[in-house]
Amino acid sequence: MPSTPVAAGPLARLTNIHVAFDGRDALCGVDLEISPGVLTVIAGPNGAGKSTLLEVVAGTREQRFGDRSVSGAVAFVPQRADIPPRLPVTVRDVVSVGAWGRLGWWRRIDADAGRLIDRSLERLGVEGLASAPFTALSGGQQQRALLAQGLARGADLLLLDEPTTGLDAESALRIRSVLREEAGRGVAVVCVSHDAALLGDADRTVRLREGRIVRDLDPSDDLAS
Repeated sequence: MPSTPVAAGPLARLTNIHVAFDGRDALCGVDLEISPGVLTVIAGPNGAGKSTLLEVVAGTREQRFGDRSVSGAVAFVPQRADIPPRLPVTVRDVVSVGAWGRLGWWRRIDADAGRLIDRSLERLGVEGLASAPFTALSGGQQQRALLAQGLARGADLLLLDEPTTGLDAESALRIRSVLREEAGRGVAVVCVSHDAALLGDADRTVRLREGRIVRDLDPSDDLAS
């Protein structure tokens, strides 16, 4: 069940955001505020602009015009990592990138960061795979490791693109549980998803169609429509 959102001002605010690809609008006049302690799911049909909206919040996609403001640390967890199969990167290496983003690339990982990495691995159930090559993992294991990377960032705003799509039931349940825990401790969690179970966990559902927000409501209303 959704938790009670933490009452506080927004961590992120988008105002009149427009994004275009090859002359075609992907987002049109989007206004959105994201508050701490709220699990928000962005839903809608394929091509509606969901991933583009998440990228704008993350700061990895520039808007054509409109205003974006974000406060606090941001962690962006993609659906899949683009890591060459022959690259000798372990699961712990991948998770440690989150700590580097928090500390700065020029600083060594200290004891506190090491403990956070260990805890992140444990919470996602991949601590036993820490020394395994990341590219040798199953899709569900890789996605759990990527979320562990996001947790190791210690972010105020956690953004995820289709975090449970195509995963086994155990991995999907583990990820949904961790997302609820993060929202419960005050992190703003925003996911793009078609997953009915994740929609049911959400405090807020934002539905897009053709680059516009057409509904912004509580999940029980959305699923009953």
